[in-house]
Amino acid sequence: QALEKAQKMRSERKEIREKLKSGAMALGEVLANDGDEVMGKMRVAYLLASLPRVGKTTAKKVMEDIGIDESRRVQGLGTRQKDALLARFPRR
Repeated sequence: QALEKAQKMRSERKEIREKLKSGAMALGEVLANDGDEVMGKMRVAYLLASLPRVGKTTAKKVMEDIGIDESRRVQGLGTRQKDALLARFPRR
Protein backbone atom coordinates (compact mmCIF):
# COMPACT_ATOMS: atom_id res chain seq x y z
CA GLN A 1 0.00 0.00 0.00
CA ALA A 2 2.82 2.37 0.85
CA LEU A 3 4.46 1.77 -2.53
CA GLU A 4 1.18 2.47 -4.32
CA LYS A 5 0.71 5.69 -2.37
CA ALA A 6 4.27 6.81 -3.13
CA GLN A 7 3.81 6.11 -6.83
CA LYS A 8 0.52 8.03 -6.85
CA MET A 9 2.18 11.01 -5.13
CA ARG A 10 5.04 11.00 -7.66
CA SER A 11 2.66 10.93 -10.60
CA GLU A 12 0.56 13.76 -9.13
CA ARG A 13 3.71 15.85 -8.54
CA LYS A 14 4.72 15.19 -12.14
CA GLU A 15 1.34 16.48 -13.33
CA ILE A 16 1.72 19.62 -11.23
CA ARG A 17 5.23 20.22 -12.60
CA GLU A 18 3.98 19.82 -16.18
CA LYS A 19 1.12 22.27 -15.53
CA LEU A 20 3.55 24.79 -14.08
CA LYS A 21 5.94 24.40 -17.02
CA SER A 22 3.14 24.88 -19.56
CA GLY A 23 1.58 27.82 -17.71
CA ALA A 24 -1.69 26.00 -16.99
CA MET A 25 -1.05 26.45 -13.25
CA ALA A 26 0.51 29.39 -11.43
CA LEU A 27 3.02 29.37 -8.58
CA GLY A 28 0.47 31.16 -6.41
CA GLU A 29 -1.97 28.27 -6.78
CA VAL A 30 0.56 25.81 -5.40
CA LEU A 31 1.57 28.10 -2.54
CA ALA A 32 -2.08 28.71 -1.65
CA ASN A 33 -2.77 24.96 -1.52
CA ASP A 34 0.03 24.09 0.89
CA GLY A 35 -2.46 22.06 2.95
CA ASP A 36 -2.87 19.65 0.03
CA GLU A 37 -0.74 16.58 0.72
CA VAL A 38 0.84 16.46 -2.74
CA MET A 39 1.59 20.18 -3.07
CA GLY A 40 2.50 20.71 0.58
CA LYS A 41 5.13 18.00 0.64
CA MET A 42 6.83 19.12 -2.58
CA ARG A 43 10.28 20.60 -2.06
CA VAL A 44 10.49 24.31 -2.87
CA ALA A 45 13.59 23.86 -5.05
CA TYR A 46 11.78 21.18 -7.08
CA LEU A 47 8.76 23.48 -7.41
CA LEU A 48 10.74 26.52 -8.56
CA ALA A 49 12.76 24.49 -11.07
CA SER A 50 9.42 23.52 -12.65
CA LEU A 51 8.63 27.12 -13.58
CA PRO A 52 9.20 28.27 -17.16
CA ARG A 53 12.73 29.62 -17.73
CA VAL A 54 13.83 28.68 -14.19
CA GLY A 55 16.34 25.91 -13.66
CA LYS A 56 18.05 24.39 -10.65
CA THR A 57 20.70 27.12 -10.46
CA THR A 58 18.21 30.00 -10.56
CA ALA A 59 15.96 28.24 -8.05
CA LYS A 60 18.88 27.76 -5.67
CA LYS A 61 19.97 31.40 -5.97
CA VAL A 62 16.44 32.72 -5.37
CA MET A 63 16.04 30.48 -2.33
CA GLU A 64 19.37 31.71 -0.92
CA ASP A 65 18.37 35.36 -1.51
CA ILE A 66 15.04 34.88 0.27
CA GLY A 67 16.48 32.72 3.04
CA ILE A 68 14.78 29.43 2.29
CA ASP A 69 16.67 26.26 3.20
CA GLU A 70 17.25 23.94 0.25
CA SER A 71 15.43 21.07 1.99
CA ARG A 72 12.33 23.17 2.80
CA ARG A 73 8.97 21.90 1.64
CA VAL A 74 6.06 24.09 0.48
CA GLN A 75 4.04 23.41 3.64
CA GLY A 76 6.94 24.72 5.76
CA LEU A 77 7.13 28.14 4.12
CA GLY A 78 6.21 31.21 6.13
CA THR A 79 3.97 34.01 4.90
CA ARG A 80 6.91 36.33 4.21
CA GLN A 81 8.73 33.64 2.25
CA LYS A 82 5.63 32.95 0.11
CA ASP A 83 5.15 36.67 -0.51
CA ALA A 84 8.82 37.01 -1.50
CA LEU A 85 8.51 34.10 -3.96
CA LEU A 86 5.36 35.56 -5.50
CA ALA A 87 7.07 38.96 -5.82
CA ARG A 88 10.07 37.32 -7.49
CA PHE A 89 7.94 35.25 -9.89
CA PRO A 90 4.82 37.29 -10.69
CA ARG A 91 2.20 35.62 -12.90
CA ARG A 92 4.12 32.34 -13.20
